[in-house]
Amino acid sequence: VSWGRHYSGERIPDPSTRPEFADSIHSWTPVISPSGMTFYSGDMFADWRGDLLIGGLSAEGIVRVRIDGKQVAGEEVLALGRRIRDVVQAPDGAVMALTDEPAGKILRLTPA
Repeated sequence: VSWGRHYSGERIPDPSTRPEFADSIHSWTPVISPSGMTFYSGDMFADWRGDLLIGGLSAEGIVRVRIDGKQVAGEEVLALGRRIRDVVQAPDGAVMALTDEPAGKILRLTPA
């Protein structure tokens, strides 16, 4: 498998050739291997309100993506040194992250 090719070796067209599919608005190189994600709406991290939090397996952290309308306005990787399988917001606004390891852990993120 190589970039821009189907498993058969046929080139993947760019842009998309089918009107029922939308083009991606963002991609990562190197890949982050996205997993679970959530839009943050809490008060504990007020600056993150409305941002998309994505668990990153190969990114080994949470990728915070700032959205402006239909565009990505910025991003940062919150490095945790662990493959993150899922991200959710707790009722109090803390961010909970599930690690991807044999004895997986639930990490609770709060402001310092």
